[in-house]
Amino acid sequence: MTMVFAVEEINRNSSLLPGVKLGYRIMDSCDHVHTSLRALLSLVSPPKAVMSEENVTGEILDSSTKSQALPSCLSDSSVSAVIGLASSSPTRAVAHTLGPFNLPLVSYFATCSCLTDKYMYPSFLRTVPSDLFQVRGLVQLVTFLGWLWVGTIGTTDDYSHYGIQEFSNQFKQHGGCVAFHLTIPKSPTPADIQEMADRLQSSTAVVVVVFATEGQLQDLFFEGTLGFSFPGVRIPGLKEFLLNVRPSPKPGMAFVNMFWEELFSCRLDTFEGAADENYNSTAEKPVCTGSEDLRYTDSSFTDVSQVRISYNVYKAIYAIAHALHTLLNCDSAEHYGMCEDHESFTSSQLLHQLKTVNFTNQFEEKVYFDSNGEPVPLYDIINWQKDSKGKIRFIKVGSYDGSAPLKEQLQIEQSTIVWTTGQSQVPSSLCSPPCSPGSRQARRPGEPQCCFDCLPCADGEISNQTGSTECTKCAEYYWSDKDQVKCVAGVDEFLSFHDIMGIILVALTLLGVVLTTIVTAVFQRFRSTPIVKANNSEISFLLLLSLKLCFLCSLVFIGQPSVWTCRLRQAAFGISFVLCLSCLLVKTIVVLLAFRTNVPGSRALKLFGPSQQRTMILCTTAPQICLCAGCLLGAPPFPFKNSNYQASTGKIIVECKEPWPPGFYLVLGYIGLLAFVCLILAFLGRKLPDTFNEAKLITFSMLIFLAVWISFIPAYVSSPGKFTVAVEVFAILASSFGLLLCIYLPKCYIILLQPQRNIKKGMTGKYLT
Repeated sequence: MTMVFAVEEINRNSSLLPGVKLGYRIMDSCDHVHTSLRALLSLVSPPKAVMSEENVTGEILDSSTKSQALPSCLSDSSVSAVIGLASSSPTRAVAHTLGPFNLPLVSYFATCSCLTDKYMYPSFLRTVPSDLFQVRGLVQLVTFLGWLWVGTIGTTDDYSHYGIQEFSNQFKQHGGCVAFHLTIPKSPTPADIQEMADRLQSSTAVVVVVFATEGQLQDLFFEGTLGFSFPGVRIPGLKEFLLNVRPSPKPGMAFVNMFWEELFSCRLDTFEGAADENYNSTAEKPVCTGSEDLRYTDSSFTDVSQVRISYNVYKAIYAIAHALHTLLNCDSAEHYGMCEDHESFTSSQLLHQLKTVNFTNQFEEKVYFDSNGEPVPLYDIINWQKDSKGKIRFIKVGSYDGSAPLKEQLQIEQSTIVWTTGQSQVPSSLCSPPCSPGSRQARRPGEPQCCFDCLPCADGEISNQTGSTECTKCAEYYWSDKDQVKCVAGVDEFLSFHDIMGIILVALTLLGVVLTTIVTAVFQRFRSTPIVKANNSEISFLLLLSLKLCFLCSLVFIGQPSVWTCRLRQAAFGISFVLCLSCLLVKTIVVLLAFRTNVPGSRALKLFGPSQQRTMILCTTAPQICLCAGCLLGAPPFPFKNSNYQASTGKIIVECKEPWPPGFYLVLGYIGLLAFVCLILAFLGRKLPDTFNEAKLITFSMLIFLAVWISFIPAYVSSPGKFTVAVEVFAILASSFGLLLCIYLPKCYIILLQPQRNIKKGMTGKYLT
């Protein structure tokens, strides 16, 4: 009836198609492919009546002109365009048939995305958006509301088949999963409905996406449903037009007559479309007078405050009228504002004009078709809500504009939505709740991607968003916090002067320096006594100096490594200890030469005098100096942040990196070689006269020295982080204390506590007390 209203409105319009009148034929497709094709083929024969009304499929006829270039089978038909159909499957059949003839087919409700194929359906256009946009909108709506675990329900037609297929594909790309799919049979039995209801209730998915018409879901609807609908308008004059409809015996009024009988519970005995008296006990109903007033009825027929599908029909009629207006040169000044009523045109010409039509209607909506014959994809999002009388009302709660930028396409007011059982909170439909920050999703084998377990991120990795599928590894020198949600700068760790361990080692170092200084002062005070003058006092003082350097070099290992401390560490350590051991080696050789010479007055000791002793110290120290210098020049150590221990301790070890590790072991090996030689020589002289002899003291000190450094190697290698440096400092201090105490403590004891033994007679062993 909206189509009839639009045609009559255009015929009364003096500015649109002036001088041309449009006619129409309305055929019933019965929402069936075969019936639709039969209705279409009836167009081949000349129409018996220019004005006839049935339903669903409409044909626009131009009463002033007709195409002369159509194939012979349509040459006698005055049909210029076809409006229809309402569902996708019959529309595909009709569009496929009309395509080779380029006869325009404009649908107002066939939404299947399959009809976008211009190769298969070259003459098809529509005033309703493709399901492709509806699917995109549905996916955005579902994901916006946080539903990633949904079921789907469809029917057996193309609209449902293609729509659910495209929805499933796009929904999966957005991280969603389809829990189940149900198909509504063409004629569902109560058992079928009950089986579907049981399946819905048993599923963990509480949200269902449906591709079907409202009538097919009457038994499954409930309050709280959300749906996509076309924008509704109020068409001026349509309500009055519908209220003036009356039953009539004229051809084409069968549906009006059937509607009249159903609405007023009466019967029309002689009108076309009247019910059979033997059907449904209609004989018991009163006879319709035909003057019943529609104003006092409550039906969807007269509720046209917001027409939606009818508005698509209205736009289709006006789109064809505007195309004809251009094609017939209705704006030409030559014809004084009248159309060229004798101008002939082909269906291809009309199709071309229809594809390029572009106008703004009275509702300020721009009407045009894109390259695929599609309109602007606009939808209203409506919510099924019950009013105070318990009747379902459609309430607009949002909109979707597929032509807008992606982030602006979906507009929705959640506060206006009423969900199932009247609750206002958005229901949750998830197979697994989203993983909290600090964890990641782990797929369950054999289950959809929406079903997962949450595993905490590994050390050094974070996830700062809810529902993260992967954990992000922190950048170098950064580490995850205790909640695994953010990366924090790694804590630099080194043997600090402020650590308890560092304080203890510094205290021991200072103690060693103080003791060495005290011993030096004692020796300086009593340097003229025999016990100090024995074995060359000059070497004794040099040994004390080297021991002080050994103690002091440990300070270079404490504190944050820098360029100069890294270069000074091993060089100071290596040279100090070699100097110390060189002095001990010379002392040991002097003892052996003094007491192993069998011939009285032998010149062996005289040949190894002070100058020769100094030369030997210089010669044994020089290789270590050269080795350290070569390492510093060729491959100098440098500060380095070692993150190897970050996984276990969460800390970054700041250490000195040795570019050439063998250099350190060569330095250590040379020290060990000198210590071993000292030990052998001292061991050979251990039984010489004790009072004058230092060999026994050197032997004991070398045993301690070697024991410390032999145990140092495995401890050094196995100690993590700053403890590596602490082990080396401890080895330096322990060996230094061992040398100091073993060699000088007995002498200081004699000097300070037993001065009677500090005489030449006592030194030779002849003075026994």
